[in-house]
Amino acid sequence: MIKAKSWEVTDAFWSRAEPLIPSRQRAADKSYTRKTGGGRKPKDPRLVFEGIVYVLRTGCQWKALPAERYGSASAIHARFLEWEKAGVFEALWKLGLAEYDEFEGISWRWQSIDGAMMKAPLAQESVGPNPTDRGKKWEQAPFAGGRPWGPVVARRDRSQPA
Repeated sequence: MIKAKSWEVTDAFWSRAEPLIPSRQRAADKSYTRKTGGGRKPKDPRLVFEGIVYVLRTGCQWKALPAERYGSASAIHARFLEWEKAGVFEALWKLGLAEYDEFEGISWRWQSIDGAMMKAPLAQESVGPNPTDRGKKWEQAPFAGGRPWGPVVARRDRSQPA
């Protein structure tokens, strides 16, 4: 059995994801002035999906997509935004979650959500000041060679000669 790379979309995975991908249709209320067949053909949805999975699995930037394999990175990103707006990835996540629940079983009783949306209101007394605020220059003692006093000379007006 040949193991696929983590960003490659297998036939089995594509057969589950393909029904969720919206088909591209022209708007009926819009008039098109170009000839039919003019311009580039739309990219294959599987190739676009594989490019999106590549970015999500590798963590690379959109512009770092291998152009020789996927073509224009901006076209892949535009289709990603289009599909995200259509809810493709949320539906895919729900489908995967339901499949895992059937296969392995999710113990919902033990699931929890952890997150901090705001600071704890009483934490300041128990925690203390923010660690990044320690040792600011105005709070530090002067160094050994420094003078802890300021000169007593009155400020002179520099527009007049001394």
